[in-house]
Amino acid sequence: MKKLKYILFSIIILLLFYFVYYVTYNYVEPKAYDFMVKNVLTEKLSFDTNKNVYGHDDIVLIVIDNKTDQRYRWPWKRDLNCKIFNYLTEYAKPKVIVHDAIIKSLDTDNPESDKKYFETVGKIDNLVAGFFPSIGKLQYDEETKNQYEKAFIQKFVLPFENKSGYYSPLYSNIMQFPKPYFESIKHVGSVSILSGFIDGKFSKNDENVRTYEPIVFYNGVALPSLAMEAFTINNDFPKGIIYKNSVEFTDLNYKISLKDGDYRKVFPIKFYKLKDSGYSHLKYSAVDIMDSYDNIKFGKKPIIEPSEFKDKIVIIGANATAATSLNDNKNTPITVNHPGVDIQATAIDNLVHNDFIKVVPLWVNILIMLLGMLITYSVIRVQELNKAIFYTFTLIVGYIFICSICFYYGVVLNVITPIVIIIITMIIGYIHKYLTEKGTKTKVENALGKYMSKDVMENVLKNIDNLGLGGKKSVVTVLFSDIRGFTSLSENMNAEEVTMMLNEYFSQMEPIVRKYNGIINKFIGDAVMAIFGEPIQDENHPLNAVKCGYEMLQKVHELDKKWEQEGKQTFEIGVGINTGEVFVGNIGSTERMEYTVIGDTVNLASRLESYNKTYNTKILISSSTFEASKEIIEVNKISDVTIRGKAEKIDVYEVKNVNLQ
Repeated sequence: MKKLKYILFSIIILLLFYFVYYVTYNYVEPKAYDFMVKNVLTEKLSFDTNKNVYGHDDIVLIVIDNKTDQRYRWPWKRDLNCKIFNYLTEYAKPKVIVHDAIIKSLDTDNPESDKKYFETVGKIDNLVAGFFPSIGKLQYDEETKNQYEKAFIQKFVLPFENKSGYYSPLYSNIMQFPKPYFESIKHVGSVSILSGFIDGKFSKNDENVRTYEPIVFYNGVALPSLAMEAFTINNDFPKGIIYKNSVEFTDLNYKISLKDGDYRKVFPIKFYKLKDSGYSHLKYSAVDIMDSYDNIKFGKKPIIEPSEFKDKIVIIGANATAATSLNDNKNTPITVNHPGVDIQATAIDNLVHNDFIKVVPLWVNILIMLLGMLITYSVIRVQELNKAIFYTFTLIVGYIFICSICFYYGVVLNVITPIVIIIITMIIGYIHKYLTEKGTKTKVENALGKYMSKDVMENVLKNIDNLGLGGKKSVVTVLFSDIRGFTSLSENMNAEEVTMMLNEYFSQMEPIVRKYNGIINKFIGDAVMAIFGEPIQDENHPLNAVKCGYEMLQKVHELDKKWEQEGKQTFEIGVGINTGEVFVGNIGSTERMEYTVIGDTVNLASRLESYNKTYNTKILISSSTFEASKEIIEVNKISDVTIRGKAEKIDVYEVKNVNLQ
């Protein structure tokens, strides 16, 4: 039964830890991650001046922003984009041009503008256009959808060896390009940016973008993202191999680690600090680029020198808050209004410069939690409360410091989950310690109760912090009882038989003493010494002591009958009772003490018990005890008794009958 209880307790604890881990990891840990990314990862600390905080200089942005929208109201003719493309291809000569935009329909009002735009992009070999893989259903008939997707995959599939064996059912459609645009562009990349935690899992209550999907798995094939296609062009189309949890480029000696999310494979984005412009990378306004192109054409000085873009990766995108259709802000750990084009630039930056966050494996986080639990529980077991709390608090603070250092250098640990587990361990540890100590205390109390009165024991435990020698004067009643002729009786029995008889006798006497609010102070061989009035407060202690002594005689009579039937020896007892002032308290030394009473009252009670032999009586009481109990007892007065150690003679009383009602 006890073993089953421990098994059930262990199962409950394990379930509790799993529940705490699940809730903390899924709902609290993302917030801690965001805090660390914003306040530690993207901040420049003084002890490391070499750390790159902002985006790398070889990746720049051209943004259709509010300034551009004020000049050219959106929506504008597509041939305006041609000025940007021509500026880059004719003068700037960037390594890669990324257009973070989707063309999904023709401008029927301006067909010539569209024609010019399609002709322009068709001449650019290093341009990556955006496409959109959709989760929902699009308004295409099945035949059109299948024909388009077949042609799309054939033209734009990643030329990597795919050994992943991975098939994602996440995306159901690919948004279709207008035919002229489809025929013009040479490279595409997915613009999809989805929210989720660093393991790629979606969260209904969390819209923060933390991860990036470098490869889109669709209908069993691998399609590139904007960042992946930009990376391949920038590296002159290296040979790549897609594995289950990584993409490797043997020519570059380079590997991208991927994490399994909800139907996608992602890597955590390593964000950079935002500049005053609100972007982490160098950003130019599209209108300045367009004006620079016009200036160069007319022989004037450009606003932006083309050399600013030479051999760089240029991302063109829109983010004009004044125009609803151009507002492309998203939530990220570092801001609630992070331009989507800058997120794309950040993902490209991570890939191009192999600048990734390193997420420790799950087993490391579990090991950290288990180690924290072990240390915490060990501290609780060996230290007192205040020290245990201090050490646990120090452990938590130390772990937060370690996490901060790791995040600063791009190594991600679970921050809150181990701390919560440590706190839960501390709570459970103290509950277990309390229950264990309570059980031990109960065992100790039960054991001590066999060696001293439970009332004395309770008094000791109640004042355990103030134990010491000393006591007080008090009026009590002392009872002594002794077996008549015990010496000769024991000579006819072996030690084991004597012990068994005494144990049975004492076991019957102790409940009677407790019944009348007395305590057995000690067993002295075959004698019993009991105290009434202390430590149990009782105004009628003389009367109760007499009742107790009388009932003890009756119980011995019953035992004699039982033993006689069993063929055992029988005996009688004598009882002496006296009431008076004593010193009651702890007597002995500082190392060993005993709760007892001392004084002439105790000596007289002992003498009265011995005088039963002289007067052939069974219970003798002093005059002080008689005066306090005479209304319910019948006595024979024995006058002028000489008591050894007393100069004057005293009267004592033989108790003949007691009303026990």
